[in-house]
Parts: sequence; C-alpha cells; structure tokens
Amino acid sequence: MSARAAGQLCLTMLLGCPFAALAGGYATRFTLAENPISEGGRWINGGIVGLDWSDVSTQAGLAIGHQVGASYTDATALLAGNWGPEQTVTGTVHTTHQNDWCYQEVELRLRSAVTPHSNTGYEVSFKMSQSSLAYVIIVRWNGRLGSYNYLFKAQGTQFAVKNSDVVSARISGNIITAYINGVQKARADITSVSGPVYRSGSPGIGFNLENGRAGCRGTNGDYGLTAFTASDGLPAPARQPTPSGRPKAN
Repeated sequence: MSARAAGQLCLTMLLGCPFAALAGGYATRFTLAENPISEGGRWINGGIVGLDWSDVSTQAGLAIGHQVGASYTDATALLAGNWGPEQTVTGTVHTTHQNDWCYQEVELRLRSAVTPHSNTGYEVSFKMSQSSLAYVIIVRWNGRLGSYNYLFKAQGTQFAVKNSDVVSARISGNIITAYINGVQKARADITSVSGPVYRSGSPGIGFNLENGRAGCRGTNGDYGLTAFTASDGLPAPARQPTPSGRPKAN
C-alpha cells in the first residue's frame, strides 16, 4: 500500500493511526511519546528551531505546550513541507482545572513559519474557559519575540470552550474565520491592519500559559489537543451537534 493510500485509510478510520500524511493534508492523534513533537520530522518546534519560543510534546494521545518563560514565548509547532495558501486546521480540545488567571490558550496556526529568532504568520487562539472571560483572538505574528497585532478580539460566554470541544480555523484569500463546534465565532481580514501580509506558510498548533501568575506554573498539562487535522483545501469545519446528539451539516 502506498503512503498516500495508507494515509487516506487512516483518516477514513477517524484518525485511527498515530499520524497520517495525506495529499494536501495531515492528521494525527498524538499517540507517540515525543518531546519535542516530531512524528518522523513532520513538525518544526518554536524552541528547538525558533529559539525564543517553546516546544510542544506529545504522549498518550495528548499534545501540550511547554512554555515556562516570559509572556509571548508560546509553545509552537508547525508542520513542515510546502502548503498551499488556502488552509483549514481543526483540533479536539483537552481541558481540565480551567483557571482564567492563567490565560490557558489553545492556538491554531495558519500560513506560519518559524526560523531562528523569527515567528511569523496568523494565530487563532481560544481561551480554555467557560466563564464570561472566555475569548477568541486572531493575531498576526510579525517575526521577533513579542511583535504582534490583533486582527480580532472579543470575549464572553459565547466563546466558552469545554473538554472535547472541536475548534477550527481557516484562511481563504484575505479572510480568517474561527469556529467552535462548527459554529462561526470570529472573522478577520488580514489586510485590515497595516504591516506584513502573509500569502504562504504552514499550518500548526500552539499553547499559551502565563507562568508568572500565582498558581499557573506547571499547569501546562491541564489543557492541550487530543487530535489535529490540517488541509490546504477548504473542507467544511467540524459539524455542530444537534440537541439529539446527531451531527448536522452547516
């Protein structure tokens, strides 16, 4: 069986393989124990490669970040290879012991690149919260540590995220759209703020944690992702559940 056929079979089996390399996409359930994440050299990490950021690790079906330093040193992992500009990424959330004070964020990356002392591209962040302090933000990273611009930010219970929720982000042309369980929550135009406009790059993941706040240090394992898919096509986002528990198309 070819690698492409094997990858398609893994995806068809609902991500039953540790990871699946597909034509135009990638899927993983993070079953390998790796620090930092590699999956056969398929990931580029923010600490190992970027130097100024942090790495992502995986074990027993969970990917988590290892940010232990200052703000903006978010754990970052981007997929290697050449990706088309039209990208969709989806992750299944793990979250427990939510703490609004810690700003625990699961991040989805689009058109991104990490090189020594440079981290560029677009990030869609979901705060792990079910309170009125829950939020979704869309950010452009400009390169150097701490250099970023908001493209969208809003908070409220409409952005609440709980364990096993599915978060998604897509970029098409100039427009980034964010979803929770298939419901659109945010939209931003990448040309709405002056500065660089990224037309290429890789999808990926990231995690933020405010370690300097009391009770936050060492809680990296309280949130992460249990599954992830990336595509440089534009499939529909995750379906939203109906009251009966059966999915329906958007």
